[in-house]
Parts: sequence; structure tokens; C-alpha cells
Amino acid sequence: MKDLAGKHIVLGLTGGIACFKAAELCRSLVKEGATVQVVMTEAAEHFITPVTMQALSNRPVYGSQWDPREPNSMPHINLSRDADAILIAPASADFMAKLLHGRADDLLSLLCLARPAASVPLIVAPAMNREMWAHPATQRNVAQLKADGVEVLEVGQGEQACGETGDGRMLEADEILADLIAFFTPKVLAGQHVLVTAGPTYEAIDPVRGITNLSSGKMGFAIARAAREAGADVTLVAGPVSLPTPRAVGRVNVKSARDMLTAVQAHIEQATVFVATAAVADWRPATAADQKIKKDGSGDTPELRFIENPDILATVAQSLRGQRGFRGEPGGLFCVGFAAESHDLLSHASAKRTRKGVPLLVGNIGPATFGQDDNALLLVDAQGAIEVPRASKLELARKLIAEIAQRALGPGQKQ
Repeated sequence: MKDLAGKHIVLGLTGGIACFKAAELCRSLVKEGATVQVVMTEAAEHFITPVTMQALSNRPVYGSQWDPREPNSMPHINLSRDADAILIAPASADFMAKLLHGRADDLLSLLCLARPAASVPLIVAPAMNREMWAHPATQRNVAQLKADGVEVLEVGQGEQACGETGDGRMLEADEILADLIAFFTPKVLAGQHVLVTAGPTYEAIDPVRGITNLSSGKMGFAIARAAREAGADVTLVAGPVSLPTPRAVGRVNVKSARDMLTAVQAHIEQATVFVATAAVADWRPATAADQKIKKDGSGDTPELRFIENPDILATVAQSLRGQRGFRGEPGGLFCVGFAAESHDLLSHASAKRTRKGVPLLVGNIGPATFGQDDNALLLVDAQGAIEVPRASKLELARKLIAEIAQRALGPGQKQ
């Protein structure tokens, strides 16, 4: 299922060089299953042509209130009534000022004013020069638009078309798409702070060698994204992987198991949900050589002695037992563990859940999932086990977040 399947988006373009990004955004919306109706201001047509947007949206582009294609001469009414959202990207400083004051001197501003506000949300992605963005008038307008119920997206930071550098760039198409998908996602974890660990750890033997595993981190990153979509503040503690950080997720990079434990302990007090997805190395070399261990041609191999790494999930669960509950009371922590096994998944996962003292343990077969984009899960709790069939890791992450919300908050406490 595509993330925006069944959604109808009115995509409004106002004047600005960022109109070139609207082309990719339109294409991305269509790829995710949305139907897109483009409405452009006269200024926008100086930066990108209606022909381009029509080709990408597969729909005629509107720009005039007096468009003869509308038999009742009311495109401002007709175009807004079937929309699931109106997205203005780019939204110029001038156009945001229009919205604030209720001015309606072109089709797009008129359409925004005439939309059924209770059922058709208005989302704007600002785009302008850094000085225009920082100007007190713009900031007052942004604050009032938010107070009026308009969803104002963040701006990007970086080099601008004028040659200056700073805040004010329109977000990239993939960032706006992620924000739009999150906007439509039920906020079952609103007000919660989710701490997620992801990826492998790396335990050094010497400066150039170490012990690790095949975990890609994809499941943990998908869980972080799904938790953010569900309204939570999310902190992601990531082992050595090269995955991009999910939108609006705070990331802490670590290397070893001890590094990961330190990072978790630094953030656990703020967390209400802890999801330990990382494939943490069970052992590490007792000592790591300061210099590369060289072979001498004798055929002898260096002797390595291992010691056990700290158990991050068990340490967290045991240290907070009696101080912060797993569910219910304010400030309680709900802990979720992961078990990557090679065989006998149910028995090993059940034993691990009991041993670590957590309410929910998620099991999978490691060799069948490491590095893959899909997976199958087994949810194990005190009542038994539930199989979640193989699907994309993002789809599984969203299902898991729904389970966590149900279990951690309870049916009467969902927000």
C-alpha cells in the first residue's frame, strides 16, 4: 500500500525559484498514490511552466478564477471540496501575508480562503531569502498562521539562489513528502518520547580490525520514523551504519556496546518508550591493541580473549524497576526488546523476554532479515505470541508502533 493512496492533494505554487522543487514534489506525491491538482499563481508561471506541471500531475493546471473549463465559474469552490489537503510549495513571503489577512485576489489565495477549514487542512512550505525569512513581519505572520490552524513546515538552511547562505530555503521534495505522510498519520504517540537503538556495534581488536555483525540498522531506523510519524519525539542511538537520519528524528552516533549504553543512559530519563532494536555484540576483546597486529610469517595466530559486554536492555529495565513503571503512571517507561535468532525463535524469544524483564519482546530470524528491506516478526508477551507476516520494514515498524501505543498507553489513554 502506497503511503498516500486515496489522497487528493491540491498543490499550489507561488512565485519563487523553489518552483523547480515543486516538479519533483508533484512526481513524488503521484508515486506515493496521491492524485494531484496543481494551481499556480501568475508569478509561479515565470519560474516553471504549467505544461511541466500538467505532465507530472496528469491533470490540467489551473491559474485563473475565470477558467472557462468550470461551467459555474467557481474553481475556488470546485477544486477545494474534494481535497484531503491544500499544500502550498513554495509559499512566498507575499503569499503567506495574503493568507494571514484573508486577501483573495487570485485563484490560489481565493481557493485557500474558501476551503472548508474543518475538513481540508492547509499546509505551507515557506521559501524565501534569509533576510526575508528572518524579518519580524514574516515571523509574526508565521506565528499567526500557526495560531489560525495552518500547518507551517520548517525551512531549510544552506546556499540560496541569490548567493547568500542561511535559513529560508524550501525543504527538499523528500522532506516535504515525509512531513505530509506524517501529517496524515494518527498521532497515537503524541506527547511521548521514544528512544530507539539501531544497527550493530563494533568492538575493536586493533585500530583496523574489529568484531561486528550483519545488522543494517534498517528496522531500527524504520521504527524511529514510524514513531515520529505517530507524534512522538524520537531519539535514535545508531551504531556504525550509513543510513540517512529519518525526518525530524534526533540522532546519536555510537560505535561500541559501551558507547551505546552510555548514550542510552544519557537519554533514558526523558524517554517514555524504549525500543532496543540494535544488534549489540555480546562480547568484546578483553584488550584492544594500540597498533595493528602484524602477522610474522610463522603461522602462529594471536590469542584473543573475550569478555562479556553490558546488556543494555536488561540494565535499563533492572535499573528503573521500582522507580519508573513499565506502563500506566506518568513518567513510566515501556521497554521493548528485540531478539535476532538463527533457530527456535519462539522458545529463545520467550526466554529472553523473561530473562530481561520486559513486557514485549520482538523476535526475528537474523540471517533472513539482516540487510534486507523486508522482514517477519514475532511479538512475544506474557500472554503468548503473535506472528506478523513478512512485509517491508517500514510497514512492520508502523504496525509495531501501533502495538506499542496500545500496550504502553492503554485503550483509554491514547492521545
